[in-house]
Amino acid sequence: MASEASIDFALEEQRNDLSPARRAIILFTVTLSATLYSTTILVVSTILPQLQGAMSATADEITWTTTFNILATAVVTPLTGWLVARLGKRRVMLWSVLGFTMATYFCGTANSLEELIFWRVVQGALGAPMTPVTQTITLDTYPKRQHGVVIGLFGIGVVLGAFLGPVVGGVMAEVSTWRWAFFILVPVGLIAFGGLLFALPRDDPEGHRPLDWTGFILLSVAIACMQLVLSRGQRLDWFDSNEILLETFLAGLTFYLFVAHSLTTRNPFLNLRLLLNRNYALGLLLVFIYGMLNFTPMVVLPSLLRDHVGYPDSLIGYVLGSRGFGAMIGFFTAMFIGQKYPRKSMLAGFSALVISGYWLTTFDLNVTFTELILNGIVQGLAVGTIWVPLTIATFSTLPASVRAETSSVFHLLRNIGSSFFISLTVTEIIRSTAMNYEHMTEQITPFTQPLLLPWASGGWNTDSVESLARLSDEMARQAAMISYLNAFGTYTLVSAAAIPLIPLVARPPKNSS
Repeated sequence: MASEASIDFALEEQRNDLSPARRAIILFTVTLSATLYSTTILVVSTILPQLQGAMSATADEITWTTTFNILATAVVTPLTGWLVARLGKRRVMLWSVLGFTMATYFCGTANSLEELIFWRVVQGALGAPMTPVTQTITLDTYPKRQHGVVIGLFGIGVVLGAFLGPVVGGVMAEVSTWRWAFFILVPVGLIAFGGLLFALPRDDPEGHRPLDWTGFILLSVAIACMQLVLSRGQRLDWFDSNEILLETFLAGLTFYLFVAHSLTTRNPFLNLRLLLNRNYALGLLLVFIYGMLNFTPMVVLPSLLRDHVGYPDSLIGYVLGSRGFGAMIGFFTAMFIGQKYPRKSMLAGFSALVISGYWLTTFDLNVTFTELILNGIVQGLAVGTIWVPLTIATFSTLPASVRAETSSVFHLLRNIGSSFFISLTVTEIIRSTAMNYEHMTEQITPFTQPLLLPWASGGWNTDSVESLARLSDEMARQAAMISYLNAFGTYTLVSAAAIPLIPLVARPPKNSS
């Protein structure tokens, strides 16, 4: 296996051989690939009703199209480091993009639920290496002094895809059929493949690197069980379900065995000793928190605005779009200050998330469209401001030879953080709504004093079935609003929890190479 010094020297020589135009083409194509992949993660969420009807599936069955895709992605992502060492970044990227594009096409041609689930699994597995490898290629292609700018441009692609996914899926399903939500992405994948084939330089793999099958299987089982718990927990009533209990036990046991095995074997699947690097360890913790905060408002706000505030889907789209607009501004700002002042940039970003979260806790059912737009811009600005300095600080003190492995773990924890907090938030909203409604109904009797007041009794009274129905609907809305405010409060506390960790991050070393 090549030494770290020789790998770093080879990367430096390869980087010097690339012209500025070729570097720009590489950056564009890898960013396009990352955007394509992140788009497909959420594209299915908007076409689930059409899929359910087309496949004659139950609500529980159709969710497997999302659950199995996430499972396949989570299992294969940690394998990225080994694949790059065995095959090289260029081969991994080309086969990943081509296979992912073909799987996306076959998702659109599926005629049964089983066929669609199969191709979604293939899509998730083949696409899993795309984000960590594209980030590795971006860092390897440009010198460290330019990492702030290129990571900002790359980050735009990663985050922009998450905003484009629901929009693309919804528009194509409305204009044509659900199949075109997949077909529309195929030309983009082919363009990305062609650009990568033309621009990516050939790189030499490390050679024969044995795969630690024990570590890989243990980690895969742990991740798969954990994702199943997070995906199906609310539907099965969490630990009242034997399935959830079994999956939780297996996840804990296999993860413990994975850690014990990795610390005692000579060539582990993942090198846990890299966690002794302070910036890398703190970066993984911060990106886990970042993942918790990144997508949760996009999942929570639409249901609140549609079901309880009465907003149409078009206005909800604008609200989510404002977050994307803020993220673009945040990324462009962080390009120039994120590398020079990483800790201050991260501090400003997480502080902005605290402000936006606290602002959300002041909303009520009469919240205005302007307030929602402004809050979305603040959230997006924070997300964009954090990503660039967080990425730079995490990888600045690591040798280039471990970038593929560490990038895969970095993005894995970001995705796990999102799954974990979204599941926790949805559970809090559902359970809290039921408890709030039950508590409110206890206060309503024919002798409730406010209902006897003349200015209240006209609209709210217990004299007829219609009045009771109106009163029940309003209590349900208010109970739900209280539960959303509880969720926003938790979001604010998690945002604040990241702030004490930031001063512990060491400033990246100055290096112009």
